Amino acid sequence: MVFFFSRNLIKCAECDVVTLKNEIILDRGLRNDMKSLPITCSLCSWNGLYKDYDVRIIVPCALKDYGCLDSICRHQLLEHYLSETHQKTIVNVIRQLISRKMNEQQEQVSGMDIDIGQDASTTIISTEGQQTYEIINILASAIQTLNDEIQRFSSESIRLQSSIESLTLDFSSIKLSVQEQGSFIDGVKPNQEILQQDIASLKEKIDDIQYVSYDGTFIWKITNFHEKMRDAQSERQTSVYSPPFYSSSIGYKMRLRLYLNGDGNARRTHMSLFFVLMRGPHDSTLKFPFSYKVSFCLYDQTTERRHIIDSFRPDIKSNSFQRPRSEMNIASGIPKFFPLTMIQQENNPYVRDDTIFIKVLVDFGDIPKTLLPYVLSLNPGLPMHIQQLAIKQEAERRAQQQQQSQQAPTSLANRPGTLTTPPTNEIQSAQTLFNILPSPNMTKTNDQLPDSNNNSNNHE
Repeated sequence: MVFFFSRNLIKCAECDVVTLKNEIILDRGLRNDMKSLPITCSLCSWNGLYKDYDVRIIVPCALKDYGCLDSICRHQLLEHYLSETHQKTIVNVIRQLISRKMNEQQEQVSGMDIDIGQDASTTIISTEGQQTYEIINILASAIQTLNDEIQRFSSESIRLQSSIESLTLDFSSIKLSVQEQGSFIDGVKPNQEILQQDIASLKEKIDDIQYVSYDGTFIWKITNFHEKMRDAQSERQTSVYSPPFYSSSIGYKMRLRLYLNGDGNARRTHMSLFFVLMRGPHDSTLKFPFSYKVSFCLYDQTTERRHIIDSFRPDIKSNSFQRPRSEMNIASGIPKFFPLTMIQQENNPYVRDDTIFIKVLVDFGDIPKTLLPYVLSLNPGLPMHIQQLAIKQEAERRAQQQQQSQQAPTSLANRPGTLTTPPTNEIQSAQTLFNILPSPNMTKTNDQLPDSNNNSNNHE
């Protein structure tokens, strides 16, 4: 491609576009490719590679008219300017100029009307010649100094050009590396998010396994109570789920759902507590609809043990208690489980160390209502068989007391008492109670201790 230059502008011969010189960026790649192109000289019979033609271009020296060379390769001009031949030519040029000046001055002196002696004229010429030669030496020295500076600048320019090219390559390599790393990071981010989700899911499963229960009862420890309450009040997270628990190793899978700031009509007035039936691995072998009474207990964590107990019996017509077809059925339970005015009081007995405890008991043995407070009052630190024995003995004791009070004659107070079999329903219930998990002692229950069918509510 041919370019035409005019001052600071360059016009392309192909497309006629005019561009400022300082906006032109040389294509080094193209220049390197052109060096290997075969060409033929348009001024002579020479042919060969372009890179060889570039170094054969002949130009004359600027001092050709004063006797210097008139045939110099362009790329050798700098070397020629520093050569002895060129330096001598410069000195000769200066001498000619000085001689010409001296002749002019001598002609001016001889034409004066004032008579000047030969000796005086000779002295003047000699003095001026001496000064001229000193000037020549100074100029020659300055020229040599300039030549040295030119050579140094030329070498420095070559070194800087090489450094620039090396830095350009390094920059391109670094830029490519950064782009590759950016692409890698962009590819890692989705995987990292998936990994974090997997870790969170795995942690939840580990926590569930750690607190899992297989006897139809579960004690739910809810930590960071005040933070969770604030989240519920601001509706950032209105409810929390308990870990799953089971009725047996191959039984029903269940969990609780707690609305700390209430739900529905109980919102901002009561805590709402619901029971959730979940899809389990053995549902095909279990009996549905789910019809067993569910009891909740909020623990009083002081020595008073004034626990809050409430129960409800499932509505077998509700979808909440049919066989689960999705991960979880619709939650159902007690919307007005506990007043917020009490749980939010300072130093209330139900919140200690920013933690509350809620127990759920699924009654598969049809425990009598009067025995339920005793069941929830047992020490949870006792072995299971001791707890079951204590429940059985308490049921028998109550049955005997009831039978004695019914059979004792009012007129024969001193007649020896006889022990007969307690009522079948309470004894059988105590004997078949194999899945009761005890709780701390309980001395007071909610007024809604009887089955609270009227308080149960389905919740999605």
